[in-house]
Amino acid sequence: MDLCHVPATQEKGWYLALMAPNIKGPNYAWLDPSRLYCHPQGLQDCVADLLQPFQGDTIDMVAGIDAMGFILGSAAAAVLQKGFLAIRKAGHLCVQTVAQPYTDYSGREKVMEVRTDAISPGLRILLVDQWIETGGTMRAAIQLVERLGGVVAGVAAICIEDSEGGRWIQEHYKCSHCVPPRLQPRFNHHQ
Repeated sequence: MDLCHVPATQEKGWYLALMAPNIKGPNYAWLDPSRLYCHPQGLQDCVADLLQPFQGDTIDMVAGIDAMGFILGSAAAAVLQKGFLAIRKAGHLCVQTVAQPYTDYSGREKVMEVRTDAISPGLRILLVDQWIETGGTMRAAIQLVERLGGVVAGVAAICIEDSEGGRWIQEHYKCSHCVPPRLQPRFNHHQ
C-alpha cells in the first residue's frame, strides 16, 4: 500500500495493510508496524481505535513500553492530553528505578525498569505497546505499575495475540487492540 493512499472505505483496522512482513528471520517480530506510523491518517486512525474503548474512563497518565510502545504511547498521551511515562529496558535510566525480570516473545530473559518518582498510589495508567505476543513484556510492565501503587486503567496494543499470556491480560484488564475479529486468527497464526 502506498504511504499516501487512504482507502475510500475505512473500516476498523484498514491501516493494518500498511505493515510489512518480517524478512530478517525468527529473532524478529513477524510484522513491522513502522510503515503504519509513517502514514498520517493510518497513525491517527490507529490511535483513535486504541483509545475508543477508554472514552469516559479516568486515565491520569499513559505509559509506553520500550521501544516501539513509545510511539503509540506518546501519540495516545498527546490525544488524551496526559503525561507520558517510558517503561525502559534495564540500564537506560539514570534515576532511581524499580526493576522487573521477564521473558520476551523470542524467549530471551530481560529486565525492565521504571523510575520510582513518576507513579504515586492510585494513579491510573494506560499501558501501551506495539504488540502483545506471549504477554511477558506487558505483564512485567503491569507488575512495575502495580508494585509502585499505580492502577492499570487499561492495556492497548495494535494486536493482542490469542496466547496464554494474551488471554491472561485480557481476562484481568480492560484491553483494546486494532485487529478486527475476522482477522484475529490470521494474526494469531502469523499469516
